[in-house]
Amino acid sequence: MAAFSLDLDDDQIQLKDWLHGFAADVIRPAAEEWDEREETPWPIIQEAAKIGLYDLGFFANTFADPTGLSMAITCEELCWGDAGIAMALLGSTLAVSGIMANGTPEQQAEWVPQCFGTPDKIQLGAFGVSEPDAGSDVSSLRTRAVYDAATDEWVLNGTKTWITNGGIADVHVIVAAVDPELKARGHASFVIPPNTPGLRQGQKFKKMGIRASHTAEVILEDVRLPGSCLLGGKDKLDERLARAREGKSNKSQAAMATFEASRPLVGAQAIGIARAAYEYALEYAKERVQFGRPIIENQSIAFKLADMKTEIDAARLLVWRACWMGATRKPFLNGEGSMSKLKAGEVAVKATEEAIQILGGYGYVREYPVERWHRDSKIYTIFEGTSEIQRLVIARNVSGVHIK
Repeated sequence: MAAFSLDLDDDQIQLKDWLHGFAADVIRPAAEEWDEREETPWPIIQEAAKIGLYDLGFFANTFADPTGLSMAITCEELCWGDAGIAMALLGSTLAVSGIMANGTPEQQAEWVPQCFGTPDKIQLGAFGVSEPDAGSDVSSLRTRAVYDAATDEWVLNGTKTWITNGGIADVHVIVAAVDPELKARGHASFVIPPNTPGLRQGQKFKKMGIRASHTAEVILEDVRLPGSCLLGGKDKLDERLARAREGKSNKSQAAMATFEASRPLVGAQAIGIARAAYEYALEYAKERVQFGRPIIENQSIAFKLADMKTEIDAARLLVWRACWMGATRKPFLNGEGSMSKLKAGEVAVKATEEAIQILGGYGYVREYPVERWHRDSKIYTIFEGTSEIQRLVIARNVSGVHIK
């Protein structure tokens, strides 16, 4: 088991420097253009694939870090460049997480590579849980999966919403209700292969932030899947459903297994945005002269920056702790994963707001990046569980009471 340490090893330092160079040289110069276009930045994804960044091997090695920190470093550095473009590069890992959390080794070997493709043929993955009437309340999914025993096929119907890469992905991982009476315990995950009839993109959302990341509805109309597309297999599902009907607990649920692994990494993304805003505001405050001196010499400005730096470092410590706990299989007994995501998301919003305040009128115009970072930051208090849901998870864990 890897010991917890705040000292990065040589490999982690090299990773951080390599990613920072790509973020500074490739991502950040293109950020404004793709934010305005509100389109998937295919040229950036292709550049990342050429250097081995948008690549299964890269993410497999990064996730395999026994300290759990390499993926957190990756998320932070890419979002330091631009959160929208970073999400375009990281979005496929959501599907990978769903496959790895619920699939058999054979399913993992078959489907995970198809979430990335090759530098010559870029492919995307998408993970679909949320629905128009089931956002934070995952137990209320209406998307149904019905088994057709005569053909050994599953038939899926429903609508998913707020899906990263939704409709344009080559591989969709969809969480559906198999036994609605069991609520969240009656869910299962399915892989929908490329070009499967019945799956189509619905509305593409025009968002406040992370605009370079494609977000859309996924509509499922009589989507027929072979039995092999049920992640984990039918025997495992039947056993799990039987336990649930008997009132026995299961170790995990289809959607929750993915969220547990991803929330600290979402927090790391938020830290990247916050850090970008802090560093930009710090340099601006050193150079901006008012009343004959740099504004950094005013306590009102200096104290804002001191608070920003303190909060960013505190959030990163929570994220690193949660990532280390996940990698070393320590249970989140007090909602540590939710703590990290809650703190980092709130810090990103506050830090970018303060950066705008420090820049004054310049912070409010698109010529300067802090207004974009502020728009990008807000989603981190909403997706993968709102701040209110994170507090609910933490409160339930620390109290042992089923707080509603």
